Amino acid sequence: MSDEASFGAPPQGGAATSPTGAINVGDEQEVQTWARKLNVTEMQIRDAVKAVGARPTDVEEHLKGSRATTNAEQTRAAGAR
Repeated sequence: MSDEASFGAPPQGGAATSPTGAINVGDEQEVQTWARKLNVTEMQIRDAVKAVGARPTDVEEHLKGSRATTNAEQTRAAGAR
């Protein structure tokens, strides 16, 4: 498997994971692993779990923002035409 994150699955590589697949913020190693995979800080992982719950896909979407908009929509929102 590549180093790229698989957001729908728990992290691999030695970190303990919850049997439910949720991010366990009580496990420091797991928080570190998810922070590395999502390229964010451990505090951002903890804050995201607090905000949207422990489901990895929800945490990713919260941290990275919605990807449902098109480039044209982003350009219009920024005021360019």
